[in-house]
Amino acid sequence: MAAKVVGVVPNSIAEDLQIEPGDILKAINSVAPKDLIDYDYQAANENIELFIVKKDGTEWFFDIEKDPDEDLGLIFAAAVFDDIYECNNHCIFCFVNQLPKKARPSLHVKDDDYRMSFLQGNYITGTNLSEADIDRICRLTLSPLYISVHSTCDALRRKLLGNIQAPPILPLLKRLVEAGLTIHTQVVLCPGFNDGENLKKTLADLATFWPQVASVALVPVGLTAYQNKNLQPYNKTLAKELLKETRKWQKAFKKTLGSRFVFAADEFYLLAGEPLPAASHYEGYPQIENGVGLVRKFYEGWHKKKAKLPTQLSTPKKITIATGESGAQALYPAVDALNKIENLTVEMVPIHNQFFGGHVTVTGLLTGRCLLAGLKEWRREQKEEQPSLLLSSIMLKYNEDVFLDDMTVTELALVLKVNICLLEPSGEALIDFISKL
Repeated sequence: MAAKVVGVVPNSIAEDLQIEPGDILKAINSVAPKDLIDYDYQAANENIELFIVKKDGTEWFFDIEKDPDEDLGLIFAAAVFDDIYECNNHCIFCFVNQLPKKARPSLHVKDDDYRMSFLQGNYITGTNLSEADIDRICRLTLSPLYISVHSTCDALRRKLLGNIQAPPILPLLKRLVEAGLTIHTQVVLCPGFNDGENLKKTLADLATFWPQVASVALVPVGLTAYQNKNLQPYNKTLAKELLKETRKWQKAFKKTLGSRFVFAADEFYLLAGEPLPAASHYEGYPQIENGVGLVRKFYEGWHKKKAKLPTQLSTPKKITIATGESGAQALYPAVDALNKIENLTVEMVPIHNQFFGGHVTVTGLLTGRCLLAGLKEWRREQKEEQPSLLLSSIMLKYNEDVFLDDMTVTELALVLKVNICLLEPSGEALIDFISKL
């Protein structure tokens, strides 16, 4: 993999230099960049030397003088320019190992790259870090990092990771903390393994590193129809017990640390049938990408903008929202409110995940084929030639209109004969859409 340019920012230095998509950045200040970290570090200088290989193979060299905060304007194909650091574990709950064979090949790649943790918030285990990696992380203060802990008991963690050589996690955390890094952690909870007293000890151990270890997300194990470890999923009873214990820990940590420190994923509240905490509970949503506070954040945006909703539409309109089973559970209050608008009818269709099966209910893991199967009966009942269908962009590949099974949005629209509108998963985006009807 190389530092391939896929775009150039208009009116930028790169555009002035006639650098184009398809060109390769070979070096910046004599450094062959391995990733965006190298590139950004060097690009922050006032005096820059660029070595570019054009699409036709010619080599161009540039000497540039610029302001320190001025961007060069290069957009790259990927965040890392060499091979991604793959996971060396065999976690008993690994979602990648539970994928059907027909899933997109790129989904079978198990990323455990500290650079993607720093650049994009991906979780890593840290089991494949070399001494040079740790030194670079500490030297450049690559913070925050997101680390999957699962358990601070070494023997249990090795069992969960399926890696008898996994190094202890606490010494690694200690070293990163002493280097000044901020770390967010997660525990993927497997009932009967790392819950109960073991979880209590894990939280107590992690709390000793606060505030550098700034938060812990508790996430229920995700099980597809293809898992073969006989793991137990969370149910309503187990979710209620977990939330009860979480509230106790939060109360204690709030008293001793000044922070709740540990946060349960939204899925636990939906499973338990319990109301979500207030926005202030999440202390700035440090784990929102991990599904912690995502629903509350949606409604926080909804309430900020709901005054902009019309009381009526000039002509009758009907729209349908297709979402995952968990997403539907969270969206019902918003749909009820929208149906109070005169001349507006909003229908919601919860889609069962046939692709992954098992206990996968989140919207982001729906595929095009799931939508085709789940909307077949709905489409048959529609009298309009091109009914309107709302989908969350969270279902799609990053920056592409492609579902997890490689079906495109255009293909889905053609087969269903519908008009598809993609919305960001936020309350503001939904209100903006309705306000423009």
